Amino acid sequence: MDAATLVRLRRFIPDERLLEWYGPFRHMRVRVLEAADGWRRLRLLLPLNRRTRNLQGTIFGGAQAALADPVPALACARLFPGLRILTRRLALDFQAPGTGDLELRFTLVKAAEEQLHAQLTSAGRARLSFGYGFYRRDGVCCTRVTNTVDLRPPA
Repeated sequence: MDAATLVRLRRFIPDERLLEWYGPFRHMRVRVLEAADGWRRLRLLLPLNRRTRNLQGTIFGGAQAALADPVPALACARLFPGLRILTRRLALDFQAPGTGDLELRFTLVKAAEEQLHAQLTSAGRARLSFGYGFYRRDGVCCTRVTNTVDLRPPA
């Protein structure tokens, strides 16, 4: 599905479903479990399947990176519409194998939102790092993610 079609459908289809239909996410069969509080809290399911499985039978790190990359930018775009928001740095720390489906858990805390507001007010741009992770069903954190985003005025 191309971007123009998604924009037209946006009026009729919930944002959570549109996110699932985003090309790379759809290919991996990502599901939105929760998008709450204006996308300040997101839970996304990355299933272990033939498209996400590596040679060892665990979830491929590239699939985790592809899912983790846009999450803070999407949340910030909800809170600060009209700004250019880009990922500046993405780091994944693999701590345990993803032997089954993984749940990405992201929360944009109030202090971070206030820090972004302050930076935007004083400098007209902002940069902030977010920490979140991928969790197995047994609660083990498999991958810790650090994602730094830049918020800038439109070009």
